[in-house]
Amino acid sequence: MSGTFSGLGRFDETLPRPVPPVPEQDGTTLARLVGVMRRLLSEDGCPWDREQSFASLRKYVLEEACEVIDAIDNGDRAAIREELGDLLLQVVFQAELGRREGAFAIDDVVSAIVEKLVHRHPHVFGDVSVKDSKEVLSNWEKLKAKEKAGRGVLEGVPRSLPALTRSQRIGEKVARVGFDWADAKGSLAKVHEEVGELAEAIKKDDKAEIEEELGDALFALVNLARHVDVDAEGALRRTIDKFTRRFAHVEKRVKEVHGGWGDPSSKDVLALAVLDGYWEEAKDAEKR
Repeated sequence: MSGTFSGLGRFDETLPRPVPPVPEQDGTTLARLVGVMRRLLSEDGCPWDREQSFASLRKYVLEEACEVIDAIDNGDRAAIREELGDLLLQVVFQAELGRREGAFAIDDVVSAIVEKLVHRHPHVFGDVSVKDSKEVLSNWEKLKAKEKAGRGVLEGVPRSLPALTRSQRIGEKVARVGFDWADAKGSLAKVHEEVGELAEAIKKDDKAEIEEELGDALFALVNLARHVDVDAEGALRRTIDKFTRRFAHVEKRVKEVHGGWGDPSSKDVLALAVLDGYWEEAKDAEKR
């Protein structure tokens, strides 16, 4: 007979079996990847690889990082492993380009991050005591400020981040130096204030002012997300996915019942009430 005994003393075959961890690895296979990259960039290597530069690889870094995020969101461990490999390739690729320029190489990249991690974790590698993760982050920012003396609080936030992510990171940064609402109530009040100003701008039909106030309202919403411990970028991504699923149902029903969308140029389109009905069907189906 197979199975396990539950805490109540009865035999229970539904309990998940513990999965043993992967044996510890020390990263020695990284050298093989570096070797493959050097071969690709050699004189008799790959013509495409040899044509690349830091600038040309920029888009691939973003793309591979986004594919890692998608794999994480999907909870697919095999996909995460694969996409992390693709992202690591970009690190090794650019490190080798740096070596050929005489600027830096892969060991310099690794050594720099190791030194940074050790220095910024004195509560692990030194004799500093911390009471919780908030204090860890506070100490991190203080140590970072000392390392980068003369740099502004926000200079380390990449401009190329997606706007919602960048907004949330900015909020986190300024909060660590005390520039923040005391709680979510103040942040929520700011959202209402900004939405009110947006409504006034819309009444005036001033496009420039509408754009500015819309940006302010979005920024205030992202700050509220941070106060209620929600990732704004992730929340919007999930809402987009939800909208996409529901709209796919609407589109399917339109084709089934009406044969298609009609001709928007001649205003021969379905009434919004009809489309809303199919939307509600999609919502009900999700609830079921």
